[in-house]
Amino acid sequence: MTRTFVVGLDGASWLLTEPWIDDGLLPNLAALRESGTYATSRSCLPPVTYPNWKCYSSGKNPGKHSVYWWERIDLADERIDIMSGSDYKTAELWDYLNADGQRAGVVNMPSMYPPREIDGYVVSGGPDAVEGEYRSLDSGYTHPPDFEDELADRYDYQVHPDPLLSSNDERGAEVDQILRLFELRLQVAKDLFVEEDLEFTHVTLFYLNVLHHFFWDDEPTKRGWQLVDEWLGELAELEDTNLVVMSDHGAAATTTEFYVNEWLAENGYLTRASGVEDYFQRVGLTRETALDVAKRFGLVDFLAENVPQRVQELVPQSAGAKRERKMELIVPEETKALASGQGPIYVNPRFDVESVREDLIADLREVTDEHGEPLFTGVYRAEEVYDGPYVDIGPDVVVDQRPGVHVNDGMGGDAVQTEPDRWAAENTPTGIFVADGPDFRNRGEIPEIDIRDIAPTILAAHGVDTPTDMDGEVLDIFVDDPDVGTQDPIDHETARAGGPGDEVADRLAELGYME
Repeated sequence: MTRTFVVGLDGASWLLTEPWIDDGLLPNLAALRESGTYATSRSCLPPVTYPNWKCYSSGKNPGKHSVYWWERIDLADERIDIMSGSDYKTAELWDYLNADGQRAGVVNMPSMYPPREIDGYVVSGGPDAVEGEYRSLDSGYTHPPDFEDELADRYDYQVHPDPLLSSNDERGAEVDQILRLFELRLQVAKDLFVEEDLEFTHVTLFYLNVLHHFFWDDEPTKRGWQLVDEWLGELAELEDTNLVVMSDHGAAATTTEFYVNEWLAENGYLTRASGVEDYFQRVGLTRETALDVAKRFGLVDFLAENVPQRVQELVPQSAGAKRERKMELIVPEETKALASGQGPIYVNPRFDVESVREDLIADLREVTDEHGEPLFTGVYRAEEVYDGPYVDIGPDVVVDQRPGVHVNDGMGGDAVQTEPDRWAAENTPTGIFVADGPDFRNRGEIPEIDIRDIAPTILAAHGVDTPTDMDGEVLDIFVDDPDVGTQDPIDHETARAGGPGDEVADRLAELGYME
């Protein structure tokens, strides 16, 4: 049986890479497209790391796996919870491979922390795998647990770069460390695949999208992609191996910052309360300025270890207060709606939800930029884009932000629309998919696929039936039609170890996801 190696490139898009392919800068990616099949991949909304890595691995929309963004807003109980891998309620493609007697390795995929037990190996990664603010996780990030000792001794492995990239101006050691971690992820994944004779391996390069966010198509990002391309050439030489290259979503240069919660307040959907963040912003104290000073004086670890967490959370990002602090800055009984970034909006059940939704959708569809162009390619009721047993805990309204628009949920600014605040590029729903290897036909470019099609397609390549609760379909890209049918879903584990809570939120804030 042919084995499969998947390279997951967070935020990869043809918009960024095709000019470099045309210029001959990514010859191995070009060769894979030439000899295999490739397409644009459509993400689930919102087009974000959480939830889309699980949309890929489960073959399901968020309504079936229960996580819609990095956070979940509950206006009824007046709380905002930060999501971790423990919150996903779904089996994944490696569970079905394991059930068929095939071993798997999953390296550095966001949404896999705390590490879960599979027949094979898990190395947690992404901004959800954290120990504390500005510090990398040193233990507790692998399955089996003792595998982290081998990673440390053999590879000097790190879960996160040090120093951490946190500014558009940091192009030296911070970028070098990211590229070093790319090498580590890929080397570990390849060695596991070869030495452990695994049937399946997946590796994610999460920090590739961090380069996109901070630099878009500038030199640091180009360096990262050229390193990736060198590795694709090496992986393409693996014998009897299908090579799949995919992304959780795409990216595009940011042109407009839209502060959705400020818009909600301005339009009567949200009532603000004052907080200490307002004072900090007036005197110019933000997490960005504090981190810059701490880095320059070598105080990052000292501050992280000695400043109480509750105090750190009070200092806003340049874009305003985020995550749990948003709940502290509203009057809940007077607030009809509160938003997360990049798309999800929650309606307060104290009000007539259907009436508020109807008005909110109509008003959002009228929002335009300075040129009179709509900011959103779509504004939807949740049930128009999600289905499944967990729709009731998700958002009520979802906006599909136009490429170039960053829907920012920061609270405390004095404007609704501005020039880009921090990110040079923002996520889009159009990612990439490439499949090459013994089992796949040379079809060249095919019409757009859905990210949920990838899991059933990989299972089919391994002779495993498609679970009936998957949304995706087996792609018509095989040399010989796979002899597979359907099967009953595997029950997911409902009780897992608790997630890291505030520590996850801190890592997201550092990277600008919850600025």
